[in-house]
Amino acid sequence: MLELVNLNKSYMNTTDKVNVEALKNINLTANDGEFISVVGPSGCGKTTLLRIIAGFERASSGKALLNGDHIRKPGPKIGVVFQEYALFPWRTVMENVEFGLELKKTPRKERRKRALGYIEMVGLKDFENKYPGELSGGMRQRVAIARTLINEPGLVLMDEPFGSVDAQTRNSLQEFLIDLWRKRGDTIIFVTHNVDEAVFLSQRVICLSPRPGEIGLEISIDLEFTRDRTSASFVKIRREILKYLTSNRSN
Repeated sequence: MLELVNLNKSYMNTTDKVNVEALKNINLTANDGEFISVVGPSGCGKTTLLRIIAGFERASSGKALLNGDHIRKPGPKIGVVFQEYALFPWRTVMENVEFGLELKKTPRKERRKRALGYIEMVGLKDFENKYPGELSGGMRQRVAIARTLINEPGLVLMDEPFGSVDAQTRNSLQEFLIDLWRKRGDTIIFVTHNVDEAVFLSQRVICLSPRPGEIGLEISIDLEFTRDRTSASFVKIRREILKYLTSNRSN
């Protein structure tokens, strides 16, 4: 379980030496197996929040806890999927996916077997010997997801993971992710600018206000999967989130 308790983040702007308040009084609990999306205007602190949860940054005050333990630095219990794929171009799909196991000194035969299983799980069987440059954007992101999941993290963080692919590929990746999550039951915190994506994927959507980012709206989504983006219920939830974001735009 992830717990954020009275979390605040501020930093000094090095250009004009002004203190910037990025996040304010964030309180959030994510239960095991829950899929939560975070949306909000540009600059509201979505990525900063994710970086604090990942252990890449420290909060100015408050607590970030995973299963009761303070999150102080990156570790194997937390996996992160970035927008930029972050794959090693000189390593094959197989070598990229097994990288974390390689760092753990997992025997080669075992890590190859496990990596192949994850490659098949994300629908890339027969591509294990290809290099990232030989794959489409959607396929590269599937590799990145497999590389994260193979380490069996307790929490998966995703920062705009589908933001750099075309609309058709994005919809396909959303459906792929939902299928994968329903099979595995990972706890996922998903940052996105796309409200349609947030409603399609999530059990809960957290809307941050303009900076300093506060939780201004929290919506639980009780719609069956796979969701119909044109249904009245879907459109109603989407409209409610958009209404909040439109009325709380950054100046």
